[in-house]
Amino acid sequence: MKQHIIERVHSLRSYMKAHQLDAFIFPSTDPHCGEYIPEHWKAREWISGFNGSAGTAVVTLDNAALWTDSRYFIAAEEQLKGTPFTLMKDKLPSTPSITQWLTQQLQENCVVGVDAWVNATNEVFRLKEELGKNNIFVNTDFNPTEQLWKERPSIPLNKIEIHPLVYAGKSVDKKLTDIRAIMHKKHCDGFIISALDEIAWTLNLRGTDIHCNPLFVSYLFITANNCTLYINKEKLTSEIEEYLKDNHVCIKSYEDILRELQEFKGEGILMDFNNTNYKLYSNVNRECWIEDNISPIALMRIIKNPAEITGYKNAMIRDGIAMVKFLKWLKSAVKDGGQTEISIDKKLTEFRAEQENYCDISFDTIAGYGEHGAIVHYEATPETDIELQPKGLLLLDSGAQYRDGTTDITRTIALGPTTDEETHNYTLVLKGHISLARVKFPEGSSGTQLDICARYAMWQEGINYLHGTGHGVGSYLCVHEGPHQLRMNYMPTPLKANMTLTNEPGIYKVGKHGIRIENTQLIIPYMETEFGRFLQFEPLTLCPIDTAPIDFTMLNKEEAEWLNNYHHIVYERLSPHLDYEHRQWLADATKPIFINHN
Repeated sequence: MKQHIIERVHSLRSYMKAHQLDAFIFPSTDPHCGEYIPEHWKAREWISGFNGSAGTAVVTLDNAALWTDSRYFIAAEEQLKGTPFTLMKDKLPSTPSITQWLTQQLQENCVVGVDAWVNATNEVFRLKEELGKNNIFVNTDFNPTEQLWKERPSIPLNKIEIHPLVYAGKSVDKKLTDIRAIMHKKHCDGFIISALDEIAWTLNLRGTDIHCNPLFVSYLFITANNCTLYINKEKLTSEIEEYLKDNHVCIKSYEDILRELQEFKGEGILMDFNNTNYKLYSNVNRECWIEDNISPIALMRIIKNPAEITGYKNAMIRDGIAMVKFLKWLKSAVKDGGQTEISIDKKLTEFRAEQENYCDISFDTIAGYGEHGAIVHYEATPETDIELQPKGLLLLDSGAQYRDGTTDITRTIALGPTTDEETHNYTLVLKGHISLARVKFPEGSSGTQLDICARYAMWQEGINYLHGTGHGVGSYLCVHEGPHQLRMNYMPTPLKANMTLTNEPGIYKVGKHGIRIENTQLIIPYMETEFGRFLQFEPLTLCPIDTAPIDFTMLNKEEAEWLNNYHHIVYERLSPHLDYEHRQWLADATKPIFINHN
């Protein structure tokens, strides 16, 4: 039994009784509504023991449950064993939503507690509306972790650094001018930004406050005449202070943000309710009207400028070199014995760290061998780590942060002979990857409209995967960048030239194997006709796709042609940077395949 989790839930229930609360909700987010957050705000992990990046824990006086998506079903089930929490497999038809479950658990006039600091404004609105239909009330005034979480990690105080214009491609002054132009069109006098990647992008600054993400804890408030950064001043060097002064950015304490919003005298203020916490929203001067809109910074940031595109391409070459060195080393090392999921993760990181401009990994590597590959976001631990054998499939999802770009790549590698099922499923995934990579589409299409390309071949056999097919990738920023995505559920953000998107279909057979093939892609122009402007994908990722587990009878001529063309690009761009031995290995890994269907 996980006694520490049991004791925490017991303490929480005592707190709830003392404050007349009948339930409490712990989301995965922080005051900046981020996907990845500093240790200080990992309250959901603290109360439940589940450490995935997505999930919500709910505790009532009698029950407890945790909702997470399909990426974490297997991991969450294992981590929740021996705790008071029941796993709720989110988005499955049989799984009630959080509000449905609370309605079943609670009576009329009960009170659900949430912390206004770590819940997005739209989320609080939704909870109030849905629970209110059953006369259940939401109180946002409580934060039990302040009292109950002993030895809680502090808010990071790491120094921040300048992201040079040669990589950023657009000055702070130009970005602020463009942002203010949008504010003016919306008749807003102020714009509050709490999303950390948007702040880092706007100010051309980077930090190290969040694992794998070059961000720093702060708020930014832009008005018609001023721009104020709210940050703990211990994080600022004299160079940064001078830089901010030169860019006409005022510096105030992180804690001053509430008072500033309360005293703001403008007529209208812009904020994105999806990534602005309810505490900030509820403290805006009530003489102000509030405009809810998708952050204009998010929509500006996802269109990459020429310097950022150049940075991606240079970073992808260095990342490809590291991947080639790793892949050449891998199979012989596995045959020699003694290699495990953790050891190969460390080896790949070593190869990346040798590259110029390397800063960090962009997320924790997923190295899943055999049945571990079926755990979509598997991360090996000393308890789960297994030795690799010269047979079957290894799923390797990894990436790096370089000063000029962020990488994200998945390769599924045959370490030796594969079963017929592994070969068949690998080829279905490859067909989906190629279909999406080849698609041409009208500008303004949504990611939902393209998602079927990656799934079509496997759908014909009654196979599917529950995660998204693609996401944006930041420019030395977060590896997951939106709001545009490729996935089955509706994603309305229109796709435009110079956006990045990953292409990562997969098949996961529990207890057997997992397969995913992923490239990061750039959207580029294709052609203009009387019907409008059409777009296509250019692969940014440069790394061979393993041809050993392909069932060539399943590929058609066009698919083989795409793979040969991609491998030609990989060889042409990487080989000049390799020594003879690695160049010969790459030539063999990228040699053309031939389809002969008589």
